[in-house]
Amino acid sequence: MNENLINKLSAYTVLYVEDEAGIRRNIEEILQHLFKETYSAKNVSEAHLKYLQYKPDLIITDIRMPGDSGIDLIKKVRESDSKTRVIITSAHTDLEYLLKVAELHLVKYIVKPITQEKLLDALEAFLKTHEDSKIYNLNATWVFDYSKSVISNETQEFDLTKKESNFLKLLITKNRLISYEEMENLIWDEDSVMTPNAMRLFIKNFRKKLPNKIIKNVQGIGYKLSDESDN
Repeated sequence: MNENLINKLSAYTVLYVEDEAGIRRNIEEILQHLFKETYSAKNVSEAHLKYLQYKPDLIITDIRMPGDSGIDLIKKVRESDSKTRVIITSAHTDLEYLLKVAELHLVKYIVKPITQEKLLDALEAFLKTHEDSKIYNLNATWVFDYSKSVISNETQEFDLTKKESNFLKLLITKNRLISYEEMENLIWDEDSVMTPNAMRLFIKNFRKKLPNKIIKNVQGIGYKLSDESDN
């Protein structure tokens, strides 16, 4: 399996909805190896509750289930959420179903049976929709999501302020030492002054959200991202 794909998917969460227990267990097992968190549900009612509770990045749902359909679920989600990505699975390829789901802004429509090849192809398409929301690996366990301005690992998640997010993007994109002057010019608010105390307080608070020793201070000059040679 593509290591790059696994690495990228590990930053996201997924909700998988399927009423057939055997299929659900098999696909859920694959998803658990790929995603940061995997949630599953056997019907629309259960799925909607888990969607509200966990707000997953991706929903993979069957269409035909007892009671409400997968289309009903996505319509509920789309009433207030246009961002969560959706992949539909179904044994049916008739025009009526395709027309119903076309307006729901899907990533992919998988025709059953769900093979690993079909699933991975759909997940590649999911990642392509996130190309503008780049994921950067800070180290082996921590990632930075550009679009959400969030730093996370398997157990923790921190929302970054605008200043923190801009500073981390600057460190990543420049991939070199960022001087105090650059910090003041590029990330500091125009209506405030970057005093030494203000800068130190900013860095102190920012480090509480970061992996240990990820930012290195070069005294009297500025900051850079640490690498193995720094440790």
